[in-house]
Amino acid sequence: MSNTMLAAVLYGKEHVQLERVPVPEIGPEDLLVRVRAALTCGTDVKVFRRGYHARMIVPPALFGHELAGDIVIAGDRVTQFEVGQRVVAANSAPCLNCFYCRRGKENLCEDLLFNNGAYAEYIRIPGRIVRLNTHVIPANLAYRDAALVEPLACVVRGIEDTDLQPGDTVVVVGAGPIGSMFVKLAKLRGARVISVGRRRLKLAKSLRLGADRIVATEDTGDPVAAIREMTGGRGADIVIEAVGKPETWNMAVDMLRRGGTVNFFGGTPAGTRVRLDTNILHYSEITCKATFHHTPASISKALEFIVNGDITASDFVEAEEPLERISEVLARLMEGGAALKTAIIP
Repeated sequence: MSNTMLAAVLYGKEHVQLERVPVPEIGPEDLLVRVRAALTCGTDVKVFRRGYHARMIVPPALFGHELAGDIVIAGDRVTQFEVGQRVVAANSAPCLNCFYCRRGKENLCEDLLFNNGAYAEYIRIPGRIVRLNTHVIPANLAYRDAALVEPLACVVRGIEDTDLQPGDTVVVVGAGPIGSMFVKLAKLRGARVISVGRRRLKLAKSLRLGADRIVATEDTGDPVAAIREMTGGRGADIVIEAVGKPETWNMAVDMLRRGGTVNFFGGTPAGTRVRLDTNILHYSEITCKATFHHTPASISKALEFIVNGDITASDFVEAEEPLERISEVLARLMEGGAALKTAIIP
């Protein structure tokens, strides 16, 4: 095994460079994992566009966070894993001791430990993530399936936060990777799902994932009116905003029925302000939720969905590229015309 590896390094806005860097050194509670599949993510595209993420990554830094691979070195104090095992590791782990962790909000942990570097030949998994958010991959599960665990865990929490019930009408605004996962999971929970997005071509994928109806904003002058028409004039029981723009946050509220729930899942840039109609919020008794990140419990639930075959990589991973093409892949994703997700194979 060489002392260096090929890795993608984020330097700033639309600047990712492939370099040979030292293979990470591990501590006594860490793992060194040979990356077998790393998946592209909407968050990575946002980071690539903006050049940073205030909570997750500050350049220069190794890049990427959805991965599965093989353990090649285990620290001396690691007891629950061994060299040669196939594993999937989340990109964070909570402290379990702070104010929020003690109240069951591990995703809001005051010392939430993030880990990046999936777009590389090897990645160090810190001890805390090893203990709380790393799982052995069953022998019959492909690496790219297992690597879906992290984004799916966020969607699992998003669905749980809306208290979705079988028979509910759910509108998902956004037809990207996360929006598509919401469509699939909402259908598994027995909902009637309407997918809203810009392009009819992408929305065709939503139909394949189970969406009952679609609304393409490129064809529809008033998507809110379209949703009202599809719901008998009342509006949806639940609207999930999976875009992260002020205009779609407002549109999501306007699509709700009285007493409905909106989940502002899509994160907007720091400093963004949204003006909502307080008359609608108050007199229609609108419940506003926002879901950020995942927890160890949602990671476990997501893995269960994948192991059971309810969610598979074939639903979302539509392309495969070598690590050497990561910059071109990110650029295509930023343009919005590429596959939902691409498997990067170091």
